[in-house]
Amino acid sequence: MSSKTIHIINGDGLAAKMMELDIPGEVIVWRELLCEGPTVQDVGSNEFIEVRKKFVRDTYDISPEDYEEKFISQLEKLLELEEYEEVILWFEFDLFCHINMIAAISFFLNQKEEVPMYLVCSKKLNGEKGHKPLTQLNAKQLYNHYQNKIPLTSDDLQTAVYIWELYCSNNPLQLKAQIKKHSNFEYLSSCIRAHIERFPNSKTGINSLERNILTIIQRNVISSENQLLGYALEYQGYYGYSDDQMQRLLKKLQDFYVVEDERVILSKKGEAVMEGNKNFYRELNNNEYFGGAKMYDFLYESESHRLLKL
Repeated sequence: MSSKTIHIINGDGLAAKMMELDIPGEVIVWRELLCEGPTVQDVGSNEFIEVRKKFVRDTYDISPEDYEEKFISQLEKLLELEEYEEVILWFEFDLFCHINMIAAISFFLNQKEEVPMYLVCSKKLNGEKGHKPLTQLNAKQLYNHYQNKIPLTSDDLQTAVYIWELYCSNNPLQLKAQIKKHSNFEYLSSCIRAHIERFPNSKTGINSLERNILTIIQRNVISSENQLLGYALEYQGYYGYSDDQMQRLLKKLQDFYVVEDERVILSKKGEAVMEGNKNFYRELNNNEYFGGAKMYDFLYESESHRLLKL
């Protein structure tokens, strides 16, 4: 294999794991969480940087200096690379990673000439009931994934660029049509569907991920909020949220559950959500963004799987 390879990797944990394999090439670590907060289509532009700096500072107390050091420096490193023959994307199956991945593809194609591009993505292994993240694979398993990396066609790349454009627009309704789009991104359709279900349910004002947390509380004996966090992270499906993201979500839902006698149980509001007899849209309404769309400017209709614009 040529050493003139660029590896774009979603996170330091996976980067460290991949480095154990001693695979030649330059490593770019994509340290962002573009599945949350406002985004700008032109990745790396002044507008993009200012919008993201404000979001991560206000939401996660990440200073502009840290953002520059951890993320912008990686974009600059990528721009400096001139002699390369292929790009390998290392991203997981979930929404968190897929939004970062399509943004990375958009940035690369906007700045560089198109070269052969491949995807290393977590898949279900033989004998496993669910997906196993790349970071949890042993060296042999990870190398096997690398050896079986997926070639991406020009159509695949343009699909990624188009979905990133739609994600950054104020019209997520157009994303639904992309669910049936065929591509070599095996989990992209599932991630789009998961994204659409992040908008508040038309009957309860609670989105699918929030309802899932309340369902976990209802169905399990949970003794503490820390244990609840563990359950929420373990059983979140295609979202791929981190600890900090999930803790923020639990804080948002703090009126919907209580801790009594060393057990986490639903509050009356939580029970109302699960019974579907009250809508909490007005109570929860805020200025949160998913890409280019305000979360509470749209409603998800679960029976028809449609998005409705308010």
